[in-house]
Amino acid sequence: MNYLDLAMDAALSLGAEYADIRIQKTTDQVVTMRNLSLKNADIRILDGYGIRIFKDGAWGFAHNNVFSKEAVIKTVNRAYEIACLSAKVNKDKKLRLAPERSYIASFKTPLKIDPFDIPLSQKVEMMMDVNSMMMAFEGIAQTSFHMIMHKDEKLFASTLGTRLEISHQFIDPVITATAIYDGDSQSRTFDEGGRAVGWEWIESMDLTEKAKQIAEEALMKVKADTLGPEERRTLILDPNHLGLTMHESVGHPTELDRVLGWEADFAGISFATPEKLKNYQYGSEIVNFMGDNTLEGGLATMGFDDDGVPGQKWHIIKDGILNEYGSTRDTAMEIGLDYSRGCNRATYYYDQPINRIPNLYLMPGKEKLSLGQLIADTDDGVYIQGRGSFSIDQHRVNFQFGGDFFWEIKNGKLHRPLKKVLYKSCNPEFWNSCDAICDERFWRPFGVVNCGKGQPSQTARMTHGASPARFRNIRVGGSQ
Repeated sequence: MNYLDLAMDAALSLGAEYADIRIQKTTDQVVTMRNLSLKNADIRILDGYGIRIFKDGAWGFAHNNVFSKEAVIKTVNRAYEIACLSAKVNKDKKLRLAPERSYIASFKTPLKIDPFDIPLSQKVEMMMDVNSMMMAFEGIAQTSFHMIMHKDEKLFASTLGTRLEISHQFIDPVITATAIYDGDSQSRTFDEGGRAVGWEWIESMDLTEKAKQIAEEALMKVKADTLGPEERRTLILDPNHLGLTMHESVGHPTELDRVLGWEADFAGISFATPEKLKNYQYGSEIVNFMGDNTLEGGLATMGFDDDGVPGQKWHIIKDGILNEYGSTRDTAMEIGLDYSRGCNRATYYYDQPINRIPNLYLMPGKEKLSLGQLIADTDDGVYIQGRGSFSIDQHRVNFQFGGDFFWEIKNGKLHRPLKKVLYKSCNPEFWNSCDAICDERFWRPFGVVNCGKGQPSQTARMTHGASPARFRNIRVGGSQ
């Protein structure tokens, strides 16, 4: 039975202005080891379909996991009923959909070795070796290795005539060592944030050697000094840390549904409102942010979004100026755009797609500049590596970030390790304080696999990237 055609024919016969169906099978394998004890090793499979119907300026969505002609027709009818009811409730606020053509295409995450083909015993043995390496260091009280392998297999059809077949995968290993010394405990983590690649990525990294570095740095961190009272200082941030900073202070503020206030009662709104487009100085002139759902290895690189719109690349911030948003077919028309940037994504088959952050990255500097040169050119500052705690207000203006590892910089050199460092700033102060970015040789991508948003909540994935960058005159100090 061709459920795609069945659903679309049924939707049109009811009078739908537009409809689509997404048949989706999601497979997750999660393996967790603490010290030398295997705590979790399970596989979860979710399989079903979601149907959207657009009628009279409103959406209806329904889902099911029963695959039969009767169940599909019932689900179409339910989605249509919800669309009609929604149209009555929102009769004074009709949505419009940006135009889009039809596509017949397929996409598959490029990989050489499927992680799901690797025996669990091999994965556990590798994780045991990694944790054993960290536990060999005196003072390491606890180690953990958490690994997620994820696969989405989708069939998509719409009343535009689009027919898509998509297979998207990612893998995310996270290694942590916790050290105890003199009544204090500190952790150091290796976390690339996940990548849309195969097991060959794991094989290309010497995780045992990285575990050694993580353990050594955890011991350095727990014995390190704190920074002291907050002062205006220079910051140098590594690409991993910048991934989280840009996610919260650039990615979320430029989701168009948040800009329009559609997330106001749950996740907040945005200061980067439409009247600021093309004229608002978001950052210094060297700050350029790309939305890029074609990025190789990107977690949001899926060929097409869940509107059936192809992946694209565009400037969100150009030469420091707010240039554009991440949009969907139903948000784009709200600000007069006649195209979507393809940012509509759902997590599971039972989720309705919502406006999400694309792969978003800071472009590298145009002049030759290494991290060593950047540090040598800094008299007094702090170098932050990795991700830590964060807090940001509901307008995405004022924020506070920690990190995973810290160095004090004195007279152009790394002077001493630090712990418990925080910095505070706001948009646009922070990005306008950026005065140097290392060149493309030092650009690195880092993923986010747990971006929460929506009602009910969904988890999305995207990749960020940067070269090391410097920020002047930022409030930096030690926490308790």
